[in-house]
Amino acid sequence: MLRSFAVASAAIVAFASAASPQSKPPDDWSAVTSAIGRPGVVQSDGAMKYGFPRSDLKVTVNGVRVRPALALGSWVAFKRTATNEAMVMGDLVLIETEVSAVIDALQQKGVQQTAVHNHLLRESPRVLYVHISAHGDAARIAAAIRAALDLTKTPAPSPPERAPALELDTALIHRTLGYGGKVNGGVYQVSVPRREPITMDGEVVPPSMGVSTAINFQPTGRGWAAITGDFVMLSSEVNRIIPILRAGQIDVTALHSHMVGEEPRLYFMHFWADNDAGKLAATLRRAIDEMK
Repeated sequence: MLRSFAVASAAIVAFASAASPQSKPPDDWSAVTSAIGRPGVVQSDGAMKYGFPRSDLKVTVNGVRVRPALALGSWVAFKRTATNEAMVMGDLVLIETEVSAVIDALQQKGVQQTAVHNHLLRESPRVLYVHISAHGDAARIAAAIRAALDLTKTPAPSPPERAPALELDTALIHRTLGYGGKVNGGVYQVSVPRREPITMDGEVVPPSMGVSTAINFQPTGRGWAAITGDFVMLSSEVNRIIPILRAGQIDVTALHSHMVGEEPRLYFMHFWADNDAGKLAATLRRAIDEMK
């Protein structure tokens, strides 16, 4: 349970108080950090993002143990609006028995659900994803999300473990995709933002708040990798990309919405494969080239 967040929260607040004004980001998120009980990271597009890896879950897909950074990372992101309130979006990774209690707790505090569904297939145990959205006082929303997560077995923050060297040719993947990534928790993560602005309620949604195509590679040995993520597409792109993925032996594991009321309307297609990393990257590049 997240009750042990109190200790982490005290340490975070103490650190924030000791920091000089010059060390704070342009938007002061200290109240949100205190309410949510763990440190976040200001993204390059200005959003403040908090991660909640489900390291408590031992999930496998076709014999592959899924690392939290591959497909089991809850997150919430905050953007300050023109009215000095916050736009908030996120994605909570839950087991089936946690879903209803979390939804009820969020609804009681004004945090909306915009999707509830799968991202994977054939995973054990079953995992569901609850996408959320809110607008208003940032600290109040953070407290509501924290209270909902207290009802789950999401672990308290802990020092990052030293991950083994990544047995993956990331330079080849970078060259093939045309986009570089970062290593996080034993996974190579690539983000491909859309070129046109995505808006909701008149506010631009930053790419890091869930509107960039995500491609993750987890090494599985002998030059292979398990890949997953989601393509963020316009309606006209969906059925140009599906046959490309299938021709490259990449499974389409879900096709659905994540948001409500965005402009333009977006569709999210999740995928999975475990194969030669270079071949998978080449297929993914062909799919990326079909997108605007």
